[in-house]
Amino acid sequence: MNTHCIENSDKIRMAAARVNAGLTQADIAREMKLSKNTIVNWEKGKINPKPAQFDMYCRLCHRDPDKIFLPSELT
Repeated sequence: MNTHCIENSDKIRMAAARVNAGLTQADIAREMKLSKNTIVNWEKGKINPKPAQFDMYCRLCHRDPDKIFLPSELT
């Protein structure tokens, strides 16, 4: 996976993928052994997850990482 800077539309897609999977930020944090604040900051774009962390986030949400980072005009 390429390293991406999380832009506004990508933040929305991250949160939407989580919500659509029926997961809370606390659920993701617990599964990844991270603080909920870390997940909140990812979804707000304050910090970026490492590639392996992002891949795990996507797996937990049942989403392909490339689907989250597709340009909005292609989704």
